[in-house]
Amino acid sequence: MRWIERLVAFSSRHASSVALALLVASLVAAVFTATHFRIDTNSEKLVSQNTNWRQRDLRYDRLFPQQKDLILVVIDGATPELAERASAALTDALAQDKGAFLSVRRPGGGPFFAREGMLFLGTGEVKQTASQLIQAQPFLGVLAADPSLRGILESLSTMLEGATRGQTSLSDLARPIDALEKPLRQALEGRKSFLSWRSLVTGAPPKPEELRRFIEVRPRLDYGALEPGLAASNIIRKTATALRLDPEDGVRVRLTGPVPLADEEFGTLAERAGLMGSAMFAAVLLTLWLAVRSFRIILAILITLVAGLMITMALGLLYAREFNIISIAFVALFVGLGVDFAIQFTVRYRAERHRVGDLKKALAEAGLKIGEPLALAAAATAVGFLSFLPTNYSGVAELGLVAGIGMLVAFVLSIVLLPALIVLIGAPGEPEQVGYAFLRPVDRFMRKHSRLVLRTAIGAGVIAIILVPSLQFDFNPLDLRSRKVESVATLRDLMKNPETSPNTINVLAPSLAATGRIVDRLSKLPDVGQILSIRSFVPEDQSAKLAAIADARSLLDTTINPFGTRPPPGDDENIAALKRAASALRAAGANGGPQDAGALRLAGTIDALSRASPEKRKLASASIVSGLTVMLDQIRAALTAQPVSLKDLPTDLEQDWVAKDGTARIEVYPRSSASSNEDLEAFSNAVKSVAPDATGTPISIQDYGKTILRAFIQAGLLSALVITLLLLVALRNPRDVLFTLTPLFLSAFLTLATCVLLHLHLNFANVIALPLLLGVGVAFDIYFIVAWRNGATHLLSTSLTRAVIFSALTTASGFGSLWLSSHPGTASMGELLMISLGWTLITTLFFMPALLEPGAP
Repeated sequence: MRWIERLVAFSSRHASSVALALLVASLVAAVFTATHFRIDTNSEKLVSQNTNWRQRDLRYDRLFPQQKDLILVVIDGATPELAERASAALTDALAQDKGAFLSVRRPGGGPFFAREGMLFLGTGEVKQTASQLIQAQPFLGVLAADPSLRGILESLSTMLEGATRGQTSLSDLARPIDALEKPLRQALEGRKSFLSWRSLVTGAPPKPEELRRFIEVRPRLDYGALEPGLAASNIIRKTATALRLDPEDGVRVRLTGPVPLADEEFGTLAERAGLMGSAMFAAVLLTLWLAVRSFRIILAILITLVAGLMITMALGLLYAREFNIISIAFVALFVGLGVDFAIQFTVRYRAERHRVGDLKKALAEAGLKIGEPLALAAAATAVGFLSFLPTNYSGVAELGLVAGIGMLVAFVLSIVLLPALIVLIGAPGEPEQVGYAFLRPVDRFMRKHSRLVLRTAIGAGVIAIILVPSLQFDFNPLDLRSRKVESVATLRDLMKNPETSPNTINVLAPSLAATGRIVDRLSKLPDVGQILSIRSFVPEDQSAKLAAIADARSLLDTTINPFGTRPPPGDDENIAALKRAASALRAAGANGGPQDAGALRLAGTIDALSRASPEKRKLASASIVSGLTVMLDQIRAALTAQPVSLKDLPTDLEQDWVAKDGTARIEVYPRSSASSNEDLEAFSNAVKSVAPDATGTPISIQDYGKTILRAFIQAGLLSALVITLLLLVALRNPRDVLFTLTPLFLSAFLTLATCVLLHLHLNFANVIALPLLLGVGVAFDIYFIVAWRNGATHLLSTSLTRAVIFSALTTASGFGSLWLSSHPGTASMGELLMISLGWTLITTLFFMPALLEPGAP
């Protein structure tokens, strides 16, 4: 490695020219990066499209493009009427914005389902509903003619007069009396409450699914932004706010789906970026100070680091034209690993400066003595990253290329630009030895008890190997996301109900005629719940249902469609209606019957409301009238139901289930919530046993995980092979290669065993720590093995150990800050990196010296 010595000496002699040339080059690179920087946040491009499962997904997206890149708006109402009104209003408002949205639709909503919705109920339920509407005819007639607080109270007064005359009993009116008392009392207290008119008519509390509506929004995405759908999501939220769709008014609007999930994940990643960056910068500065004890040298290291970063970014853009959401992480990798070369060089320079005194000669000597291990470490680390290039994990393959180039750039600048800067800055002399004299006793212990140390290490390795099979890999990407963000919390809420679970599977049939056979086979699977196809939207037993609806329509038509309606009442009219209702309640409740208490309680509330402020009466009106008009419109539409066949289905509904080429879609729901990895795998395997080409979230999660895991295994084996060959060529001694790699394998097993003991699962994010472990570990081992081959003894007390320790601490400062992230995946990456770095340092500092002792086996 004499060429490195000569290169360092050349840089020292021509410091001004070398520094100027490289700094100009880095400035040009910075300008190029600033003018050409782009980031593609499309996560679908992170895996090669050549895999079979991605080809299936792409085919499905081509057939049904309207179901791709969606924002799912989840609307929960305090009553079914509020949920329906809110979803209709928000859908209409969003549909007007053609610039932000490609499409806006209400699954299960709109004119078709409003008219034909009752036909999708069971026959008995349809007959019961029709009967309940007929029984409520007197009440409905008054409300339809006067849908106001006045109309409601006058209708109640009329029915109460019938109870007073003995035409009906007060117990028959218990339901409306009890239903009205709560919202009116809360209005009197200045609080909003909401009356469910559907429950008032049916006598049953609303089902959870009746309180929830969905809107599917397909936005125009900007993949040049970190959060491509953020602008569209903000428009939805602002529109909902403008329509007063908020909890105070009985409505909650939440966003989930692929677009908000991806956007909020990026937002979570950046949430503590300032804290993480500040912590990393402060820790790196402190570590550098402890390592080199010179602000001038620290300045030279930082300038070298920034120059290398700029050049690497420019080279990465020249190759890839744009970064992806994984490859941009090379910045942290460059800082964490690239500074290692600078520390190794400067610590060695300080040791030589103490020995020879002359600055330039010390730099040349440092180049001679650290050049070989530095070059090997850079090559081995670069190989660790470049080994991802042949894999199908495109996102990490791009990261591997850029980071691999970055390692080589960092090495070159450490032996060219850094020496020139040290000369120009004028680093002071080194009056003291750079090594750790206090570690000499440990050195002596290691030499004397090397066999004991090795036996201890072997024992720990055996225990680790026994524990490693218990290590678990979490394939579910949802577990990497923060549960606190709205999109994830909403998605997990939907997953509690199998009927709203997003974990559905799509099966494609070659034609509509072929769906029946496939549905029959799927329905026999124990893991399968609901199965939908376009035929599911043709109701069964229509003749009996339509007959019951027709009977109700013949009796209710003029009732719910009056010839005219009264104008909205003034406050005086509401007061008069309140007083009449209070009097009627007292008269009806004067008999001392069991229902009288409720009537008298409501009379007191209404009487107090008549004397209250106009604002409280407006609040009362809003509380009980808000859902009335919705219910009346729903009844009117439902009573116009007509026979439904496939040709009667809306065009957009048909397009959701049958593609232009005739391919028909079948949607399969899990029988349970299928939220655990085991449930998802069982559900996926069951459906694939019938339809091997099925697609959907549960299958994609499994295939995505297998692709990534296979990529890491391939990259690990390839990098191990190439690094071994590299070491064989460089060291020319199989025993020395074995000595270099053995501590690395030991630290890997100890890292994985520690994960088992800490219940830390491997996942798609933290698994990247494993190739980093390979790169960092092999670099440290190379430093020690080359020093040992050159005759160094008492390795722990030398400047090499100081360099390794502070290099590890600097790397820990860069990666350990990830542990502070509010993103669970990133935090787990930081945790695993710290664990692996700790074991790497321990095996390098203690196991390696014992292994190299003459008395060791």
